[in-house]
Amino acid sequence: MRIKLMVGASTLALAVMAGCGSDANTNSNTTTTNSNVKAEVVTPAPEYETTTATTNGVTTETRTYRNNPRLSKVVITTKDGKRTAVAVNASGEERELRTDDLDDLLRKSGDEIAKGAGWVADKAEDVGGKAVEGAKTVGEKTGEGAKKVGEKAVEGAKTVGNKTVEGAKKVGGAVKNAVTP
Repeated sequence: MRIKLMVGASTLALAVMAGCGSDANTNSNTTTTNSNVKAEVVTPAPEYETTTATTNGVTTETRTYRNNPRLSKVVITTKDGKRTAVAVNASGEERELRTDDLDDLLRKSGDEIAKGAGWVADKAEDVGGKAVEGAKTVGEKTGEGAKKVGEKAVEGAKTVGNKTVEGAKKVGGAVKNAVTP
C-alpha cells in the first residue's frame, strides 16, 4: 500500500512538472510552433502585456500597452547581443528609442517612454484646456451681449409704451373736446 501511494505521488509530481515547462517558478505560457521559432512567452504586466519570440537567433519582445493614449506598443529586438527598441503610438507612428541606458528607460511607465520618444501629452492637454477657456469666454461674452440686447429691448418697449400712452391721451383729449358742446 505504501509503495503504491509513493508511486502515485511521484507520478503526480512528474505530471505537474511536465505541465509547467522547464521553469516551475514562472507563470507563463510556452509553445513551440516550428524548428525556426524556439519559444513564445506571454507575460502579463500591470500596464502592458509582453510577448517574446525568438526566430533565427533574433529575439523580439513586444510590449502592448493597455489604456495609454500616447503609446500603443514598444518592440525590443535583440540580435547578436545588441538591443534596439522602437515605440509605436496609437496612430501607428514609429520612433526609435535612443538612450544610453535602454534598460532604465524600459523600466519606466508608458507615459515616460512616450515622452522619451518625443510624444508629449502636455501640449495636447493645453490645447484642450485653451478650448474650454475659449468656450467659457465666448459663453460669457454671449451672455453679456444678450443681457445688453435685453436691456435695450426693455428700454425700447418702455419708450414705445410711453409714446403710446401720450398718443392715447392726445386722442382721448381730442375726442373729449369733440364730444363736449
